[in-house]
Amino acid sequence: MTMILVGLGTGGCSLSRNDTSAYAKADDGDLTGSIVRPKEAAPTETDLAFARNAASDVLSKGDKDASQHWENPETGARGSVTPIAQSYAAEDGRKCRDFLASYVNGDTESWLQGAGCQSSRGRWEIHTLKPWRS
Repeated sequence: MTMILVGLGTGGCSLSRNDTSAYAKADDGDLTGSIVRPKEAAPTETDLAFARNAASDVLSKGDKDASQHWENPETGARGSVTPIAQSYAAEDGRKCRDFLASYVNGDTESWLQGAGCQSSRGRWEIHTLKPWRS
């Protein structure tokens, strides 16, 4: 058996150059500083109205794993509403249920949390819809 060993020489090389015109230069105007997260756009009242209507619709269906899409053509905001957990009885005896709603507008994405209760006429009324705090 013949073994062939190949060795590579290691060594460094350096380049000294006095002509700096080939290198990129940065001016103070080129510096951007820290990366800042863009401010989240708050939903408008009309965005919230569309989300509330979708929440009322999906809660009326009573499905276990249902979601309802919503979109405000005026602002371009959109999202979906998904009930979470099971319904529960409020202090006044009404049937209530919590939900999460997504909110997307341009590059902004966030979540809203809410709750609705069934009225005596059977329609679900949304009584809470606010930014979700995890």
